[in-house]
Amino acid sequence: MNINCNGNLIDLSIPKVMGILNVTPNSFYDGGKHNEINAIIRQVDKMLAEGADIIDVGAYSSKPSAEFVSEQTEIDRLKAVIKELLNTFPSVILSVDTFRANVAKIAVDHGAALINDISAGLLDDAMLPTVAELKVPYVMMHMRGTPQTMQTLTSYDDIVKDLVFYFSERIRAARSFGISDVIIDPGFGFAKTLEQNYEVLNKLEYFSFLEVPLLVGISRKSMIYKVLENTPQDALNGTSVLNTIALQKGAKILRVHDVKEAVECVKLVSQLQ
Repeated sequence: MNINCNGNLIDLSIPKVMGILNVTPNSFYDGGKHNEINAIIRQVDKMLAEGADIIDVGAYSSKPSAEFVSEQTEIDRLKAVIKELLNTFPSVILSVDTFRANVAKIAVDHGAALINDISAGLLDDAMLPTVAELKVPYVMMHMRGTPQTMQTLTSYDDIVKDLVFYFSERIRAARSFGISDVIIDPGFGFAKTLEQNYEVLNKLEYFSFLEVPLLVGISRKSMIYKVLENTPQDALNGTSVLNTIALQKGAKILRVHDVKEAVECVKLVSQLQ
C-alpha cells in the first residue's frame, strides 16, 4: 500500500507518522507556539529529527467552535510557511490541512505534496476536481456541519455503519474525478460524543473493508483528557495508549503533536507483527 507524494513513493506497510504544525493563534493544544517563523523552523527540525515522515501544516483551527478565518488569511499564513520550510528542509513532505480548493491549489503550487481535508470535499464543491487536477494524495475526514456547528450534530443510527457508508460514498466521488491516492480519517472529536469516539476506535478494523489507508488523529484530544480527568498538556501518555490500539486495528498514519512517542508506538507494534 503506497501513496505518491511529489514523486516519492511512501510505503505504508510500516505505518507513518504525520507531525502536526499549527500556524494559527488558537489551536486547542499548541495555538500561538508556532506562528513565528523561527519557532516554526525549530519545531519542524525537532519533528523531523524525531522521525516524522510528513509535516501537516494547518492555518485554520478546526477545534470545536473555532472562529472563522478568511481564505486570504489562510493563504497568506500557508504561503510564507511552506516557502520557508522548503528552503530549510528541501526534502520535507508537506501536507496542508484545508477544506478550501483554492487554498489547496496554491499550497500545492508552492510545494505541498498532500491535501488533508476535514470535510471530504463537502465544504467546497471544487475540492475533489482540484485535487484530481493536482494529482496529490487526499485525506478525507468524516465530519458533519462545520467546526462551528459540528458538536450539535452527533445523532447516528449506527455510527460505525454510518461512517463506512459515508466513506464509501466519498471514495466513490473521489474516484469519479480521478483521485487515485485516497486516505480516510474517521474524525475523532468531530461531530461525535465521547462514547461515539470510543465506539469508532473499538471497531476501527471495520474500515479495512474500504481498502484504502487509514489515518488516525487522536493526539491530546478531549476523548483522552476527559476520561483521565486531566488536560491536553497532560494527555501524552493517554495518546500513546490510544495510538497503540489504533495501530493494532489497522491505522497506517498517526497524526500527532508528539512525534518521538508516536514513532516508538509504531516500532513496538511493528515488532509484534
